[in-house]
Amino acid sequence: MRSFRTALLVAASVSALGCGAASAQETGAQTGSQPDTTSEAGAEIVVTGTRSVGRSRLDTASPVDVLSGQALGRQGTTELGAALAAVAPSIDFPRPSATDGTDAIRPATLRGLSPDQVLVLVNGSRVNSSALLNVAGAVGRGAAAVDLNTIPTAALERIEVLRDGASAQYGSDAIAGVINLRLREARSGGAASATYGFYRTDINTAAGNRTTTGEPNFTASAWQGFGLGEDGFVTVTGEYVNRQPTNRADFDQRVVPSRVTGRFGDPQVEQYTGTINAGKGIGGGWSLYGWASYQDRDTRSAAFPRLAERTNAAAVGYPNGFLPIINTTSTNAVGAVGARGDIGDWGVDLHVGYGRNKIAFRTRDTANFSLGAATPKSFYDGALIYDQWVGNLDIRRKFDLFQSLNLAFGVEGRRESYKITAGEERSYIGTGAEGFGGFAPINAIERSRRSISGYVDVETQVTRSFLVDIAVRGEHFTDFGDTANGKLSARYDVTPWLAFRGTVSTGFRAPSLQQQYYTSVAQVVQGGVPVLTGTFPSIAPVAEALGGRPLRPEKSTNLSVGTVIRAGGFDLSVDAYEIRLRDQLALSEIIRSSFSPQVAAILAPFNVPSARFFINGLRSRTRGIDAVVHYRLGTAADPAGAFDFTLAGNVNDIRITSVPTNTATVNPAPVLFARSRVLTIEQGTPGEKVTGTIDWAKGPVGVTLRATYYGDVNQPDNMADGSKDSHTGQHLISDLELRYQPRHGAQIAFGASNLFDVYPDRTLTANNPSGALGFPYYSPFGFNGRYLYARLGVNW
Repeated sequence: MRSFRTALLVAASVSALGCGAASAQETGAQTGSQPDTTSEAGAEIVVTGTRSVGRSRLDTASPVDVLSGQALGRQGTTELGAALAAVAPSIDFPRPSATDGTDAIRPATLRGLSPDQVLVLVNGSRVNSSALLNVAGAVGRGAAAVDLNTIPTAALERIEVLRDGASAQYGSDAIAGVINLRLREARSGGAASATYGFYRTDINTAAGNRTTTGEPNFTASAWQGFGLGEDGFVTVTGEYVNRQPTNRADFDQRVVPSRVTGRFGDPQVEQYTGTINAGKGIGGGWSLYGWASYQDRDTRSAAFPRLAERTNAAAVGYPNGFLPIINTTSTNAVGAVGARGDIGDWGVDLHVGYGRNKIAFRTRDTANFSLGAATPKSFYDGALIYDQWVGNLDIRRKFDLFQSLNLAFGVEGRRESYKITAGEERSYIGTGAEGFGGFAPINAIERSRRSISGYVDVETQVTRSFLVDIAVRGEHFTDFGDTANGKLSARYDVTPWLAFRGTVSTGFRAPSLQQQYYTSVAQVVQGGVPVLTGTFPSIAPVAEALGGRPLRPEKSTNLSVGTVIRAGGFDLSVDAYEIRLRDQLALSEIIRSSFSPQVAAILAPFNVPSARFFINGLRSRTRGIDAVVHYRLGTAADPAGAFDFTLAGNVNDIRITSVPTNTATVNPAPVLFARSRVLTIEQGTPGEKVTGTIDWAKGPVGVTLRATYYGDVNQPDNMADGSKDSHTGQHLISDLELRYQPRHGAQIAFGASNLFDVYPDRTLTANNPSGALGFPYYSPFGFNGRYLYARLGVNW
């Protein structure tokens, strides 16, 4: 299989070379009245992965993608996570459903690793993760990741994606790489747009077929640039989103006649976002800068249906059964302020950032069966809150040693805190609210930690052809102690058109406060059956009794080697990598008292029938190849117009090489990590993804055609023979957009996402007796079908 995948990608690259196809990168956003600064392919200057000034993406020692705001905006989706996954082949953005809060805070992955193993920056500043801990059975189970959708695409000039381990440069979380969101900087000009779309799709599930027209989405956004003195700018962006829910549930075979009783698909979302980015010179070579973003998002997703004939729903006021709605309200505030300038020959950058995310839970259209007929139909369930302060001092200087030597060093201090607040009593008492039970006072917690780190980074142009970059970083955390990491990168330019590059590095990810302290007693659906279980910190008394221990950081060793070829408007980069992880964190299976008399005796004093907690100890190996080929032909003024061709692919193979099989106190131990958990890590993201894009423009008229091939993804079950696994299959998704887009004045675009109405393979009826799951929710391209949209706008 591995050799087949490699052959597939090599064949795709060779085909691209033969036909002149090319990469998804564009050369940068055009803001308002700014001229088109597009020039030679690959000339985009990057700030991610290097601390030298003026280095382009094709001159770096590590692979960096540059994705423009235009590329993100020329799609039907206005959701940043989905838009980024469409143009970056190594990024996956599954759309889970029926996974509680993860329906609302949907994580992205890089190179198939956990969502919390990629560091997210905005304008180079670390941003806060979500307060949500994904404890459901989706991709990224156990992770508390950054929510990419808190930043609107309209606010972005471009995104830089460093596809390489970078903990020695940036600290915790950068095991898979770094995503740096660069906000728009404009002194003048502006734009406004409104996008409306709906689904026109044939839904063919295992138990029946139907057609849907509707489920509309609406997004309105605007940005404006203002001058601030002679050299300053303020750019303000606002966005409003209203997305109606989709439903791809199957027909429920438990009712006669069968009908759709569930709601399986994208949640209902209404959100408001505002972003500001500013900078101003203050004289003496110094400038002040800052940015801030605030978002309020209301999301409503569905739990599994409760049928009247299978529960006592009629006794609590639902004679026809009910469908619990999980309502999350997420408010996210994040920003940074700083100053940069020169002290003698030294460049200095000092900034402070703050981020806070609060997620409040409410369960609607539900009941607490323990309360009988007196049960309310709506419950406030409590809230999760995470915030962090980050302060950075970065200093650099260029020396005339060798061809040049750039020395950078600095320090970073960070304070994080995490809090759980209880819900109303009726949400958690007894069996709790159906669908999502509330947090009890015993679950309420407030914890914090601090960390401080220092780094040194030396980048040396030894000769005109040979570049070496060495970085080392040490960090101290108040909860688990110290860690040190290093990175060595090198690049050799054989000729002006051919270069080889490679890196070796170590990395780490500190266990999040969410992983260390999240606690809840709730219903967990296993095999279609709700089970009352407790999720406890690994150092809680019940977890310690079962063998829980303080969590340690995950550690990695990253190796990569690649080549860069460029000539005129053509460039090709191919990078192979291997990532080895140890002490990897994962949420254990539910350890029930029924496992053995020993476990029953351990759990009895704590009055819980079952428990689970986080454990270190997984080991994994990830190998893959990224290839990006790009060719630009002509200009918009040419008789045939300008063509921008794209072909970009990722082949990724993940193997779990070691799994903990016992705890310190339970012998023999129950299964700590079931087959489904292991295969989710190995096969929950596509092993192959290839994206081809053609952009054509002549004057104000343009066309974008994109086709993306996704390899098979497995949504596994615990049956050893795999008979109940759900596979997405191998599929090709095509997108088309036609637009009239002058530099100034009115603009219009029409398009179709998933033009040919492709779905993942259906979930088999035998695996889905309730009909709640029409398709695998691990699908990397979702499961909504054809989406038609129109976009109206104006530039000034």
